[in-house]
Amino acid sequence: MKERSGSRAAVDERYAQWKSLIPVLYDWFANHNLVWPSLSCRWGPQFEKATYKNRQRLYLSEQTDGSVPNTLVIANCEVVKPRVAAAEHISQFNEEARSPFVKKYKTIVHPGEVNRIRELPQNSKIIATHTDSPDVLIWDVEAQPNRHAVLGATESRPDLILTGHQENAEFALAMCPAEPYVLSGGKDKSVVLWSIQDHISALGDSSSSPGASGSKQSVKTANEKESPKVDPRGIFHGHDSTVEDVQFCPSSAQEFCSVGDDACLILWDARSGTSPAVKVEKAHSGDVHCVDWNPLDVNYILTGSADNSVRMWDRRNLGSGGAGSPIHKFEGHKAAVLCVQWSPDRASVFGSSAEDGFLNVWDHEKVGKKKNSNVPAGLFFQHAGHRDKIVDFHWNSSDPWTIVSVSDDGESTGGGGTLQIWRMSDLIYRPEEEVLTELENFKSHLASCTPRN
Repeated sequence: MKERSGSRAAVDERYAQWKSLIPVLYDWFANHNLVWPSLSCRWGPQFEKATYKNRQRLYLSEQTDGSVPNTLVIANCEVVKPRVAAAEHISQFNEEARSPFVKKYKTIVHPGEVNRIRELPQNSKIIATHTDSPDVLIWDVEAQPNRHAVLGATESRPDLILTGHQENAEFALAMCPAEPYVLSGGKDKSVVLWSIQDHISALGDSSSSPGASGSKQSVKTANEKESPKVDPRGIFHGHDSTVEDVQFCPSSAQEFCSVGDDACLILWDARSGTSPAVKVEKAHSGDVHCVDWNPLDVNYILTGSADNSVRMWDRRNLGSGGAGSPIHKFEGHKAAVLCVQWSPDRASVFGSSAEDGFLNVWDHEKVGKKKNSNVPAGLFFQHAGHRDKIVDFHWNSSDPWTIVSVSDDGESTGGGGTLQIWRMSDLIYRPEEEVLTELENFKSHLASCTPRN
């Protein structure tokens, strides 16, 4: 217990130091205390632009203790525009309070916990969720009725149920940028592919569609009307253990990749069958928790693992027979990496979050150019605002340097979670010459403002 309180004190000290630096490190920062932990947070569509801020949907989940139902929350978020927030304002927040920038807009009473949320790139009002079941649930969040999440409330009815897994599929979930396809991985060691468009035929005959057999538990509401079900386009076998994450190639609905507890990275091509196109054995020295495919350079793939590292792969170098090694290993986390994601704006930049409570931002083009040997190669920003494991984060494609991140604070604070929305200062990532010129101008401006004695 003494060791636990010692590490707690270290975290508190680190946090206090970080908080004092907010005005220097951030252009904008918002802290939102959550009553219940959330395992997933995602940006939805931007729906209003104004002079100083934009309004955007934000999707998150609430994992309750059963005293009230689990929910999928659609919030409205005010995103303050760059160089608008006053420095003294952004560092003044109460850790125990809800942020004025985040307001609940709609609640969906979810059948079971929400483990993962993914939005459809072609229409970000359509989202998929994973829960502790074999099915993937599809929701039209604008069409869904707002529900009051009280004990005994009837579960909301998904707009679509994607069937095909033989065991629970809890975390591996992706939506395709090229076409309205959905990808999932589960405990049955398989990767399953669906087209949302297939539901048009399923809707016409949902009672006798092939996937609607009595063996699967269908989700029903008070009026006992069933959600339409969709069968998969393909089921892909190649992993030897639970599939932890999946991702589409940004330019193709037929190419995708997956990672799992067997420490493998597998590339698939649906045009050439349901066996792996390329299998990288021992991609890491531990379970691989997450994978992302670079939307701006489709040759690069990231993986994050229980071995605390992030690895970057070039798919051109992943020959048959599992040959090929990562281009680079990014080693800056002190605990298992839970989430990796490329920036939607800069091809060489990505983020990684871990159980150590840090969200690191890296630039692989900075590898080999480091000036400080104490800093891990490629690391140029470390977000230390969370005091427990960061379970999910998402870059904002409408405001590319703005990130939403969420931590599960159960172990450190006795429950709940923390949602943070933040944008680092542009002085951190802009070209050095540009920044120095601006600071020089600022310095001369300050000199002219100095009061004379």
